[in-house]
Amino acid sequence: MRNNIIRVPTSNGIVLINMDDIIRVQAISNYSKLYFAGTRKTLVVAKVLRWFEENLATEKFVRVHRTHIVNKRFISNYIDSTVHPANGGKLFLSNGELIEVSKRKKPSFLKGWYHHAA
Repeated sequence: MRNNIIRVPTSNGIVLINMDDIIRVQAISNYSKLYFAGTRKTLVVAKVLRWFEENLATEKFVRVHRTHIVNKRFISNYIDSTVHPANGGKLFLSNGELIEVSKRKKPSFLKGWYHHAA
């Protein structure tokens, strides 16, 4: 269980967060916003998305866009973008959110997601 915990520095100290509770992390300039399962709560921290990319478990999370890292467990559906081939597609998350997959991140997303689903 300890290796499933990420230590996130905040303005009030360090918060221990169970990775299974994170739905997604969104970049907001030099900050990141974490969205959690089971609640409407969010947490904004002064860390760039790259920090989360390096510290979250790669078997559980995948970067799908320059502004998003998603927990694979919460992906309910992926729609490939055949209408606009310049786009990578869209992800439907189990909480009802719709997240764009960039064309550049699409190959690594599909490889990581298929591996996770298998």
